Amino acid sequence: MIQLGVNIDHVASVRNARYRGPDAGDGEPDPVRAAHEAELGGADGITVHLREDRRHIQDRDLELMRKLVKVKLNLEMAATNEMVGIARKLRPHTAMLVPEGRQEVTTEGGLDVKGRLKPLRDVVKRLKAADMIVSAFIDPDPAQVDAAHAAGFDVCEVHTGPYARAFAVCGGDFRRNELAVELEKVRDAGEQIRAAGIRFNAGHALNYHNVDEIAALHGIAELHIGHAIISRAIYVGLRQAVREMKDLMTAAHGAGERM
Repeated sequence: MIQLGVNIDHVASVRNARYRGPDAGDGEPDPVRAAHEAELGGADGITVHLREDRRHIQDRDLELMRKLVKVKLNLEMAATNEMVGIARKLRPHTAMLVPEGRQEVTTEGGLDVKGRLKPLRDVVKRLKAADMIVSAFIDPDPAQVDAAHAAGFDVCEVHTGPYARAFAVCGGDFRRNELAVELEKVRDAGEQIRAAGIRFNAGHALNYHNVDEIAALHGIAELHIGHAIISRAIYVGLRQAVREMKDLMTAAHGAGERM
């Protein structure tokens, strides 16, 4: 059964538009309450990204979620000593290493595991020693999959941003070669990941229109989706937005596994 991890960073973005710094904990909407709503909607996990500049999720948010979240808590983080220390102290269920840029709105590309193999191998060991599953957010590149395996990652989350962009450009028409190629890259990466004995996840820019083909990929374990769900929640509420996405994913995954 495919699982859904809901990224609630942008709930904090809305809060931080008015409440910042010491006042953030008293502000609304509270991402901790949002995590509870997502759970009630059927989320299998909650994802948050504690950035070095604390632009959305705050330390207080993460600390409370570690105590209160009843499903899997996935911490997206840069591979820095500060973040490794926080992760080792709080021990979320999964630590996902991602690249991080100060000017980016959201994560814009996969982690260069190949180019940073030695230091990342050390970070993976430190996180595993604190009893965490460790994931790498990578582009669908065979060299990066091989490097992730060499570094000891338990999970590879394949970056679906290029697929999502192609879907938008092509209007979801898979007869268009550029879209078919991007889907094939994700599929091939997933097969390579699974052959290496690593869990195959995917995420980034997935929404209610483009999720079906990714959810239908053979052997995919989990999708991480944030912006689309939080956007939909403005109109229908977070529980319903999560439920709608989970239903789409489950139906597509079931159809794909039967093929």
